Amino acid sequence: MNDTHVTFHGWAGSDVRHRTARDVSVATVRVGVTPRLKKDGEWVDGETAWYTVTAWRTLADHLRDSVRKGDPVIVHGRLRTETWEPEEGGSTTTLQVDASLIGHDLTRGISHFIKQRIERPATDTDDTSQDVPDPAGVDAADPIDSEVAA
Repeated sequence: MNDTHVTFHGWAGSDVRHRTARDVSVATVRVGVTPRLKKDGEWVDGETAWYTVTAWRTLADHLRDSVRKGDPVIVHGRLRTETWEPEEGGSTTTLQVDASLIGHDLTRGISHFIKQRIERPATDTDDTSQDVPDPAGVDAADPIDSEVAA
């Protein structure tokens, strides 16, 4: 696939807007990225670039519950642009990121993580091998629990 993926860190410039579209959770937040530049021997702020970050499904719910305006964040996702023409004339291009990962930037502070497992209901076609205990007594799919048990 010929998509452009980006990773950047910046500051949440708005509160998260959350909605449900066709029974799917969607959240958006504006993120501002201001580079620091050395000009005439002094550090100054460069021009701020604004991204509209969109998250879907579980990531949207977690974004809604975790990030507030002013929080430092790291975003990874698919970059796209949207160009539109307002009634006043001219054209405007916005930068949009369909996020696959979002988190707090821990170089700017601390965060408290609450692990949430998603329980999926069993179906008649489910493989019964999940009923067999792991020989080591550890859930191999959970690296945190594996490290604690070691």
